[in-house]
Amino acid sequence: MDQQKIQIFDTTLRDGEQVPGCKLNTAEKVEVAKRLEALGVDVIEAGFPISSPGDFGSVEAIAKVVKNATVCGLSRAVEKDITTAAEALKKAARPRIHTGIGTSDSHVIHKLRTTREKVVERAIAAVSLAKKYVEDVEFYAEDAGRTDNEFLAYVCEQAVKAGATVLNIPDTTGYCLPEEYGAKIKFLRENVKGVHNVRLSTHCHNDLGMATANSIAGVLNGATQIECTINGIGERAGNTALEEVVMVLRQHPDLAKYTDINTQQLNAISRYVSETMRVPVQPNKAIVGANAFAHSSGIHQDGVIKNRETYEIINPLDVGVDHSSIVLTARSGRAALAYRMKNLGYELTRDELDVVYAQFLKVADDKKEVEDDDLHGIAEYKQKVAV
Repeated sequence: MDQQKIQIFDTTLRDGEQVPGCKLNTAEKVEVAKRLEALGVDVIEAGFPISSPGDFGSVEAIAKVVKNATVCGLSRAVEKDITTAAEALKKAARPRIHTGIGTSDSHVIHKLRTTREKVVERAIAAVSLAKKYVEDVEFYAEDAGRTDNEFLAYVCEQAVKAGATVLNIPDTTGYCLPEEYGAKIKFLRENVKGVHNVRLSTHCHNDLGMATANSIAGVLNGATQIECTINGIGERAGNTALEEVVMVLRQHPDLAKYTDINTQQLNAISRYVSETMRVPVQPNKAIVGANAFAHSSGIHQDGVIKNRETYEIINPLDVGVDHSSIVLTARSGRAALAYRMKNLGYELTRDELDVVYAQFLKVADDKKEVEDDDLHGIAEYKQKVAV
């Protein structure tokens, strides 16, 4: 079966930086961009140039240093936005202008206070203008997740006619169910003239915790680009997590999809982004959380010690983690204790293990986690008992 390449569009520096407190300076943004390029992302959305002189300067600086990935600048369907984005991207080896407008009735009526007809006119005008500056133009239909499919298809078709090379279908509010979002992508594949000559892109938010599931549903129904961020940072509850969608596709070869991401760098870039943007990664975060490869249940520990694949579907080395962790708590069993003691140089007989385990449980009941220093102390206790 032929494998299909799925492009990874990273918006950590744009959508991710919209999180309160995550503001980066230009030097920090350039460093993140360099690491994203080394990671293997296809598109780096460097910022929103019209939003501030600082953001313009950052997009301009990133455009100068990134050579392999496409560098993208966001704009609204506003002439000044588009010309400013074009100016910031002048030095980019592979520039892309990302422009668009809200298409749901909620956005058309309440935010834009206009009509569907005017929205279509603005969409065509925006794409046409962007096309004068760059060949690669991505059109976003904001709040596509809540947009009527027939109208969405019509807007997208007009954007393609105007020169769009990518159609971004955002679930802006994270409202869609995976089945619903996948069906929307499928509908567009089947009803937009010229869609097979452009790239369909997912851009899913995580308000209901379904960003990753929705993105994968989109890919399974014809999308060939996923928009995402490192650690899933972003507006409100965040965006699709890059590390999650990449590993879903990697761990399911039957899907016949792949990315160019160097997965062994995922843990390192996750930590760098977390530290630089000052946003901690929750311990139970998939793929890159501190507990993603940690085991504290005795049953799980026994299985992992015997064969890692009993409880781990991902090899930690594949995402840049040195090893699985056996965390000793009051829930741990003899097998885990013997394993950790052996790693510290203590070979225990069955009878010795019984003595040590009884003492271990006393310590474990007083502490949340038993550390190596505690184990050395328990070993000394065993020697005293033996004397």
